[in-house]
Amino acid sequence: MSNFNYDTTGEEVASVCSDEILGKIILITGPSPNSLAAKFAMTISVHAPAMIILASRDTSKLEELAASIKEIGPAIAIRILRLDLSSQASIREAAQEVNSYEDVPYIDVLVNSAGLMAVPYSQTQEGIELQFGVNHVGHFLFTNLIMGKLISEDGSRSSRVLNVSSVGHELSRVRFEDYNFKDGQYYNRWYAYGQSKSANMLFSVALAARLAKKGLICVSLHPGSVFTNLSSHLDKDAWEELGGIGFQLGLPRFTSYEGLDYKTQQQGVATYVFGAFHESITQQVNGRHLRDSQVLEIRGYKSWARDPTDAEELWKLSETLVGQEFNY
Repeated sequence: MSNFNYDTTGEEVASVCSDEILGKIILITGPSPNSLAAKFAMTISVHAPAMIILASRDTSKLEELAASIKEIGPAIAIRILRLDLSSQASIREAAQEVNSYEDVPYIDVLVNSAGLMAVPYSQTQEGIELQFGVNHVGHFLFTNLIMGKLISEDGSRSSRVLNVSSVGHELSRVRFEDYNFKDGQYYNRWYAYGQSKSANMLFSVALAARLAKKGLICVSLHPGSVFTNLSSHLDKDAWEELGGIGFQLGLPRFTSYEGLDYKTQQQGVATYVFGAFHESITQQVNGRHLRDSQVLEIRGYKSWARDPTDAEELWKLSETLVGQEFNY
């Protein structure tokens, strides 16, 4: 579908997609310092989007990024949005603010990039295991609450939602029967991470099924293994633990550092740019998974992360966890 590959950079993809980036309004969650989301924002800024909305829990850390974007594109409008994905009250406040933007009638691209990886057991303010709650449930709620900015009732306008997942989805399916690990009694940080990443992919399947007729295209993506702030807290023991799990599950890519596909940050954001703007991302690939700036064949990722029945079950569970139904 494209000539891009493992080594392709975000800058290269953005140059190809320059006309598609021009004038667009993009909302990005999680663009903290040294994150792929921040690198994505910087990369597309060269090509004159109309507005970039930066959403994060710590808005003070976004000021430097906003200033850097302004240096590249002085005409780009920047909005900073406080969004704490571990608090549904904060999510609802953030969504209300976005919906109140009178000068933003629509959002062209929503990039759900904020996330946690292999953190100690904790819970969101609502009592949901933290990785599942932040990586999936928080984005589920936020995305649905601002859906009026993304879709048109007649399907005349196209928009995209990107859910940043990971090859880590191979570590675990969604544990519908015990997503909270018995309130931490049976917690494993890597299985919890895998569960949340599988959920990101199933959420993409569910959104595509529900909203394709209203112009929405939703895909998930694996950016590659990149050294960012996402893994800065992990020590040698954590990586050895992952290696042991990889051995048990027969996943050799996780059994050593060499097995992971390490990329530069520029290589990592290539698939972000590809998913957000490339012309090959059409309704024909709605709900699919991306890697190395390509749409993967269905057999290229776990069935539990693409099964429509599981996607529907996750949707219902997510509605229960946020106390609200979303019918389209």
